[in-house]
Amino acid sequence: MKDEIRILIADDHPIFRQGLRQVIERDPRLRVIAEAEDGAAALEQIEKLQPNIALLDLDMPELDGFAVARRVREAAWPVTIVFLTMHKDEMHFNEALDLGAKGYVVKDSAAADVVNCLKTVAAGQNYISPSLSTLLLSRHQRTSTLLGQPGLRDLTATERRVLALLADYKTSKQIADELGVSVRTIENHRAHICQKLDLHGSHALVKFAIQHKSELAG
Repeated sequence: MKDEIRILIADDHPIFRQGLRQVIERDPRLRVIAEAEDGAAALEQIEKLQPNIALLDLDMPELDGFAVARRVREAAWPVTIVFLTMHKDEMHFNEALDLGAKGYVVKDSAAADVVNCLKTVAAGQNYISPSLSTLLLSRHQRTSTLLGQPGLRDLTATERRVLALLADYKTSKQIADELGVSVRTIENHRAHICQKLDLHGSHALVKFAIQHKSELAG
C-alpha cells in the first residue's frame, strides 16, 4: 500500500498489545509488522525490521522504553519513537521528550489517541495525549524563562546544541565527532558559553547543562 506506516508494538502485556493492534489496524494505512514483550526483543526487532514507528512501553523487562530509545538514538536508526505509559508526571514526560520521542501516549486513553498519534508523528509532527497538555505548557514556560535569562538568550544555536550535548554527559571529543568539528572548536564553544553565562570552575558548565537539560531540549 502506498504510504503504508509500518509499526512495532513493544509491551509486556499481551492482552494490551492485542487490543492496541486491533485498534491500529482498523486504519488501512497502518500496519503492525511486529510485537515485542520486552525491551531487548524490541531492540532486536527494530534493528532487523526498521519500522517507521516504534510504540514503546516505558515499563518493560530486560530494557525499559527509555533504554531502548537511547540505543536507537545511538545507532541512528531511522525510526520514530512513541512512548506508551501509565506515567503522567513531569519527570517521565520531560525525559521522554529529551530522548527525542515524537509521541507520548498515556495508556488509559491509548485506544482513543493512538491512531491519531501515529498519523501525526508519521507526518513529522509531535503528539502528546490531550490529558497531558498542562505538562507541555509547563515545559514551554520553563524553556521561555530559561532562554530569557541574561546571557543564555545570546547563545548561538550551535552553543545551545553543545550545552544540550553536555547535559547528556558527552565529552568534548564525542560532541566534536557528532557535530563534525574539531575538539578545539568545541573547547572554544565551551569557553564562550561560560563567558556568556558567567560560569566559573571546571565543572560549572556541565552542572548548569544537567540542571537545565529539559528546558534546553524543549
